[in-house]
Amino acid sequence: MVIKSLNLLNFRNYSHLNLDLNSKMNIIIGKNASGKTNILESVCILALTKTYKNGIEPNLISFGKEKCRLRAKVKHDKVLKNLEVSIEKDNKVLKINKTKIKKIGEYISNLNIIIFTPEDLNIIKGSPSIRRNLLNIELSQISIKYLNTYNEYNKLLKMRNEYLKLLLTSSIADSSYLDVITEKLIEKSITIYSERKKYIDFINQYIDTIYSKITSESGVIIKYETNIELADFKEDTIRKKMKYTFKQNYKKELNYGMTLFGPHRDDFLFYFNNKDLKYFGSQGQQKIAILSFKLAEIEIFKNYNNTSPVLLLDDIFSELDISKRNKLLEYVSHDIQSIITTTDIKNIRKKYLIDAYIYEIKNGKIERRK
Repeated sequence: MVIKSLNLLNFRNYSHLNLDLNSKMNIIIGKNASGKTNILESVCILALTKTYKNGIEPNLISFGKEKCRLRAKVKHDKVLKNLEVSIEKDNKVLKINKTKIKKIGEYISNLNIIIFTPEDLNIIKGSPSIRRNLLNIELSQISIKYLNTYNEYNKLLKMRNEYLKLLLTSSIADSSYLDVITEKLIEKSITIYSERKKYIDFINQYIDTIYSKITSESGVIIKYETNIELADFKEDTIRKKMKYTFKQNYKKELNYGMTLFGPHRDDFLFYFNNKDLKYFGSQGQQKIAILSFKLAEIEIFKNYNNTSPVLLLDDIFSELDISKRNKLLEYVSHDIQSIITTTDIKNIRKKYLIDAYIYEIKNGKIERRK
C-alpha cells in the first residue's frame, strides 16, 4: 500500500499543500512547531477518520476558515483510490473515488497505517484504556469483523449498565432481560478475546527480534492480561467462565451499576527480561519497545491483508543514539513506504538518504530538497 500524493486544504497551519510521495522513504525536516507533525496527522485522519491524539480534534480547520479537506491518492495491488475526508464543525464527510461513504466500517482499511509519536510512551506509562485503544485501532484496520463486533459490544455494554442501574432502583424491572443482554455480550466477548489474543501472540513472534536488531539486546515480550482468569481462549472456555463470573458477581455489579468484567477491562504489558518496563525500564528502552511493537505490526498486515501499511514516524530520532538511528532506518528502508519527521538528519548514513524524498519546512512553506 502506497500513498502517491497528499492534498490538504485549510488543515491546521496549511491553507494549501500538495505533496508527491516516494513509494519508499520520505523525510520531513523542520523545527519544532513548524507543522511537520500536522502532515502525519492528516494521513492518520485519512486512514482512520480521526486523529491519533486520543480522539481529541480541536482546531483541525485553519483559523478563520469554515471547513477543511484532506485528500490522498492511494495505490494498492495496482488499484488507485482517491480518499477524501471533509470536516466542517462537528460534521465529517468521507468519500472514496468521489462517492460518499456513510459507514465508517466501509471506509477504514482503504489506507492502512502504523504510527509512532512521542506521546506513544504513554502506551507503557499510561492507563490500560490507552493500550486497549491501541489494540482496537489496529485490529479494526485489519478486520471489519472485529470493528463491527467491538461496536456491537459497546452498545450491549451500555444497555447492560443502564439496566443494572434500573434493576437497583426499580421493583418491576425483570432480571431475565439482563440475562438476554448478558448472553449477547458474552458472544461478542468471545470474538474480541480471541482476536486480541491472536494479535498479541503474533506480535510476540517478531517484537524481540526487532528490538534486538535495534539495540543488540533481547528479552522483550508482551503479556495479555484479561480481568477474567481464562485457562485458554477456546470459545467454550470463555463462554463458561464468563457465565460463571457474571452469576457469581451479580449483586456486586448491581450495587456498582456497571459491568465489572469483560474485554472492556483488558490490559497488556511490556516486559523485558521478566521485568515490567513500566517500572523497571528506562525511557529509551520503553521507546524502542513500543517502536518494536509497532514495527512487528507490519508483519500482521502482511499476513492478514496481504499488504504493507504506510509507516508514520514522528520525531523518531530524539533520544536515540547514532547507532540506533541508523539501525532503525536499515529496518524500515525495505519494502514499505515510510513518512518520517525529524528536526535534522545529521549523522544519518547517506545510503539511506540517496533514494529518499527529503522535504524541508521553512517559514511555513515546504519544499523538496534537490
